[in-house]
Amino acid sequence: MNLINEEITHKVFGKGNIVEHEESIITVDFNKEIKKFVYPDAFEKFITLKNENTAKTFKKLFLQRQLKEELLEKQREEEREIQMLEQARIDKMKNHKIHESSQIVFWLDEEEQENVFTEWEVFTGTVQTGKSKGEPNRATRVSLNSAALLTARGSEQPETERQILGVYMVNESYSDNIIKDGMVPSDPEFRIKLTEEEAGKMLFWNYYINKNYPHRTTWNSGKFRYFDNVWTAQILKDIIDIRTDEEEVTYAQNFLEHFCQVNALDIDNIPEVSGALKQE
Repeated sequence: MNLINEEITHKVFGKGNIVEHEESIITVDFNKEIKKFVYPDAFEKFITLKNENTAKTFKKLFLQRQLKEELLEKQREEEREIQMLEQARIDKMKNHKIHESSQIVFWLDEEEQENVFTEWEVFTGTVQTGKSKGEPNRATRVSLNSAALLTARGSEQPETERQILGVYMVNESYSDNIIKDGMVPSDPEFRIKLTEEEAGKMLFWNYYINKNYPHRTTWNSGKFRYFDNVWTAQILKDIIDIRTDEEEVTYAQNFLEHFCQVNALDIDNIPEVSGALKQE
C-alpha cells in the first residue's frame, strides 16, 4: 500500500504528511519536524488517516489481526488446558498402584451386541444375593489403566467358540467415583470394533486361562470377569496382526502403545499367547 503524501493526524504531534514508507517504518513530516513510527501499529493506536477509504482498509486489517490473535490465544489456552489435564493424569497414574488383573471382560447378551457399538458403554449387571441384591455390580478393580473387552457366543455354540467383538479403554471418570448406575463408559479416543471376520479369528479362550484348571473353558455365570493386563496387550497385538487397512492398523498400534504405557508393560516383550485353547 502506497502511503506517501497521505495526510494524517497524530494524537500528540497533530497534523502531518507521510513522506517515506519502508517495510515496517513510516516517516511523517509535522511541519518540518520529522518523526518515525512503526508500521502498521501506529495507525491502530496513535495516527488517524484523513483519507476515509484508506482508513477503512486499515480498520479491516486490524480487525482481522485481532480475530487472528484471539483465535491463537484460544488455541494456546486449549493447549494449556490439555497439558494440565495430561499432567494431572500422569500424576494420578504415578500414585496409582496397578493390579496385574485390572482389565474387565464382558459377556454381552444379544441386545447389548446390537447397541454396544453405538453407546460404547456396558452394564455390569446386578448383585444377585445379600443386602445389595438388585443393585448394580461395582467393578471396583476397574481404574485408570483398565480396558473393557467385549465378548459373546451364539446360544448354540460351545463356550470354546466365544469371540472377542471389540475393546475400549474405560473412561477415567469411572475410576474417580465408581459410577452407581453400573455403566462402564468408554474413552472416545480408544475404541475398537472388530468385523465379523476379525472376530472369528479372535477366540477369547486363546488368551484366558484359569491357572488352577488350565484346560477348563467354562463361564457359567456372572456378567463380567477381571482379566490380566498382559492378556489384553496380547489381544491388541493380535488385532494389529489381523488387520489390513493401514489406518486401522495405525489406530490399533496407538491403542496398544497407550495401553502398555498406562499398565507399565514393555511393548517389545509381550509374551506369547497361552490361554486355555493353547494348552496341549
